[in-house]
Amino acid sequence: MQNNMRILGIDPGYDRLGIAFVDKDKQEKVVYSECFETSSKEIFHNRLRDLGNRIKVMIKKYSPDIMAIESLFITKNQKTAMKVSEARGIIIYEAVCKDIPVYEYTPLQVKVAITGNGKSDKIQILKMLPLLVKLPNKKTKDDEYDAIAIALTCIAHEGKSFPQMK
Repeated sequence: MQNNMRILGIDPGYDRLGIAFVDKDKQEKVVYSECFETSSKEIFHNRLRDLGNRIKVMIKKYSPDIMAIESLFITKNQKTAMKVSEARGIIIYEAVCKDIPVYEYTPLQVKVAITGNGKSDKIQILKMLPLLVKLPNKKTKDDEYDAIAIALTCIAHEGKSFPQMK
């Protein structure tokens, strides 16, 4: 892997979107993270617009080399899954428009990369994250931690096989 790689980690959603920028040089460093929330009072299409605009602004501000996003996990609620899928499409579109390669990881891959155990739960992941990287010193929602974990998963999975970036 080249030095000074910046990964944009995304925990996709239309209600709450986890966003994290993690730099990989000699070690990983969280540059910025947040949980972006859309208003439930807005119609769905406006919420998609807001997600796309937020990602566009974040990409411009932090200039990631690659994006890592969690694959869609189909739940019993098909309506929610479809809306999350649409949100993922908007997010991936914004990355691809800026020629940012996109890597996708399943929840199982994230669990294995962070804890070494595919059956781990959120609590185990939250216990492991501070051992892997210094976390933001603020109150943080799960979506933000998940975005950090997804970025770290990308580093663990792809390692030296990342394409040489600009």
